[in-house]
Amino acid sequence: MAHYFSEQPKTASRPGSVDLVLPDLHLRLETDSGVFSPERVDVGTRALLENVPPPPQEGDLLDLGCGYGPIALTMASRAPGATVWAVDVNRRAVELTARNAQAARLDKVRSVHVDEVPDEVKFRAIWSNPAIRIGKQALHEMLTRWLARLTPDGVAYLVVQKHLGSDSLQRWLGEQGWHASREASRAAYRILKVTR
Repeated sequence: MAHYFSEQPKTASRPGSVDLVLPDLHLRLETDSGVFSPERVDVGTRALLENVPPPPQEGDLLDLGCGYGPIALTMASRAPGATVWAVDVNRRAVELTARNAQAARLDKVRSVHVDEVPDEVKFRAIWSNPAIRIGKQALHEMLTRWLARLTPDGVAYLVVQKHLGSDSLQRWLGEQGWHASREASRAAYRILKVTR
């Protein structure tokens, strides 16, 4: 079975578009089958974008699991002086984000495969709607890998559905030595704030 977290989606291409409408931003984004939520900006992503404080205005920022780019492009729009790394395992998603950033003239978005971010890059902020459905062990490995790259004053915001384990993820983060608190709740979603 093909998943949006497959590196090369086997699903036939079915291009489409969605509108991302926020109080401070309106973008039309190119989408395709084989990526996360291609018919609409999903509720969790929207909850994240509507509830987090503005990102740092300079330095390196990360959208972990970028899909077609709604989070990365919002970060880049809100922090034009920062470099936004949009990473995903899904090559189709990476290409879509690159095209969407180019169309929006957000030239400080770096859309790359997860293994193509230089090791020396550290992040002042991470925003993510993480791929919970990859399984708990893979999720924990992914978060361990990327949260370790936060700067000492860096902060991550993760949006997770309550019934998909937001509370247990918050506990696990605390057990790993992170400060994890609930920043906001909306509908069935929790926004977790994670710091050192």
